[in-house]
Amino acid sequence: MRLIAGCQITYEVNAPTPLIFMLRPRSGLGQWVMREEYIIEPSAQVIEYTDSYGNLCQRMVAPPGSFQVQTTAEVDTADKIDTQPGAPYVLVQDLPESTLQFLLPSRYCQADCLGDLANEIAGNAAPGYDQVEAIRSWIQQNIEYRYGTSDASTSAVDTAEQKVGVCRDFTHLGIALSRSLNIPARMVVGYLYELDPMDLHAWFEAFVGGRWYTFDATQKEPRGNRIAIAYGRDAADVALVTQFGAVQLKNMKVWVDKANT
Repeated sequence: MRLIAGCQITYEVNAPTPLIFMLRPRSGLGQWVMREEYIIEPSAQVIEYTDSYGNLCQRMVAPPGSFQVQTTAEVDTADKIDTQPGAPYVLVQDLPESTLQFLLPSRYCQADCLGDLANEIAGNAAPGYDQVEAIRSWIQQNIEYRYGTSDASTSAVDTAEQKVGVCRDFTHLGIALSRSLNIPARMVVGYLYELDPMDLHAWFEAFVGGRWYTFDATQKEPRGNRIAIAYGRDAADVALVTQFGAVQLKNMKVWVDKANT
């Protein structure tokens, strides 16, 4: 399905403030970016670079006053995500070097603290895809999705203990539990068609059977029509906006619509 997705972010800026946005999707597996629009009001000089995870980042200085960034992308997306029950576990010594960083504990994903829980959840599953699916299913069934129950400091350990959170928290827990079984896992943020309520979304990918597969613990069944924007170890790597000064968020709007074809 071809989707038109975008977001509009409005700030009130007190003084010239450096900002880094991460709002441009890249073409890749399951998505083809057909066209884009990036509007900045008032105009600011933009320098784009690619970070260590392959994400497109836009660097600029926001002038004082009202400052707005709006991005829109038309993307041809896969209607279904790839699934592969039984895809085998890849021995650590056989993993591609690019995946090794996604085995390690990170700021919000303390894999070294959750080994017992991971084995309790997935110990009887076949090593690899089936273990990650057992983790995803357990989170979906045992963690309550509720707004306002977590904040920017909430970690996977917190979510495991409190058993409540939002998509970011579900994702961190899935990543940490997968890594504790020596399965590389990474965070993805982007858009999901017909997400209710509409917002930017987070899910995770795990490397099994020689490739990355998508897992979303907030959904009962696998759902396609996703647009990935950014990848990283956890939320610290995939912030869609990073500010280096005092700016006030005034409004944020997100939309994902089916394109007219």
